[in-house]
Amino acid sequence: MKANCWMGRNTVEVQEVPDPTILNAHDAVVRVTSTAICGSDLHLYDGYIPTMKKGDILGHEFMGEVVEVGPEVRKLRVGDRVVVPFPIACGACGACEHGMYSVCENSNPNAGMAEKLMGHSPAGIFGYSHMLGGYPGGQAEYARVPFADVGPIKIEDDLPDEQVLFLSDILPTGWMGAEMCDIKPGDVIAVWGAGPVGQFAIASAFLMGAERVISIDRFPYRLQKAERAGAETLDYEKVDVLDALRDMTAGRGPDACIDAVGMEAHHPAGVAHAYDRARQATRMETDRPHALREAIMSCRNGGIVSVIGVYGGLIDKFPMGSLMNRSLTMRSGQCHVQRYLKPLLGRIRNGDIDPSFVISHRMRLQDAPRAYEMFKNKQDECNKIVLTP
Repeated sequence: MKANCWMGRNTVEVQEVPDPTILNAHDAVVRVTSTAICGSDLHLYDGYIPTMKKGDILGHEFMGEVVEVGPEVRKLRVGDRVVVPFPIACGACGACEHGMYSVCENSNPNAGMAEKLMGHSPAGIFGYSHMLGGYPGGQAEYARVPFADVGPIKIEDDLPDEQVLFLSDILPTGWMGAEMCDIKPGDVIAVWGAGPVGQFAIASAFLMGAERVISIDRFPYRLQKAERAGAETLDYEKVDVLDALRDMTAGRGPDACIDAVGMEAHHPAGVAHAYDRARQATRMETDRPHALREAIMSCRNGGIVSVIGVYGGLIDKFPMGSLMNRSLTMRSGQCHVQRYLKPLLGRIRNGDIDPSFVISHRMRLQDAPRAYEMFKNKQDECNKIVLTP
């Protein structure tokens, strides 16, 4: 089959690779009909996530048709149309029993690698380094899906792929980011990053009852999308974000702040950005946390900082004094996608949200190298790319 493979920093290639096979009685094999490039894929592309190997198949946002099932799979049949969550979860461990699927205790066969960096291991993830399981991803013609009775959700109506594909990751991630804010009527929520996850966080915050949502980014076309969703916007290259948020909230700050940026945050000030870039390049810190620092400093006293942007390891100059002395609460996590699949599918069916609004480009799998460059460099106002094999 054809698959998009990581070949080194800033290099991917579509190659012929062996077809996936059933390796465990609980596996299924899915013929991929749609897949997408996620912002967190760029952390792999840019070489900031360790334990990648040349030839690894990328992609954790995908859906398709079941073409084979293992003998112990009970809920899926050949021909079923499914969306596959990005975290791989067993459904039976203590974490899964509590709905915390992205920290499944059994799905990462390389847990020891993750423990060296993180203390404990999260779940395995499709196409996201050997530290997180070494599972081949879904930017391919076919994919093996472990624990097939736990992850995939069947799509049993005529909703097109583009309306349900993002149940695999970014729609539930944006929803969870807003949910962690404990939104109450009248709340003001600030969202750093107006990419697809940030846009879903904005939409989710409004659906949960936020009175105002403020979107922070620098790309005009992304800020325009946020405005069309009802958000107020700040271009952080034109204003001091902390001062602007104080002015917009009568000096208090937002009730909750969502970091939908993560480890490769951009800073408008030359010295600060250069500092983080230099420390990241020399591996003295793995992540550039400017958005996270700013979210903490901006949040009102006693407020919540919700972190859904991906971080990989260690950061420098973390404002712990602000977090502790101002009674802030920080919540974070890779999304527990399986928890949200049915409720969010119901909202799509009801017309509460049409996730396809984030798509800007549709390309073929064979064009993945060009797609990654477009996505990374925001060429042609690139917001979200869907690939079809």
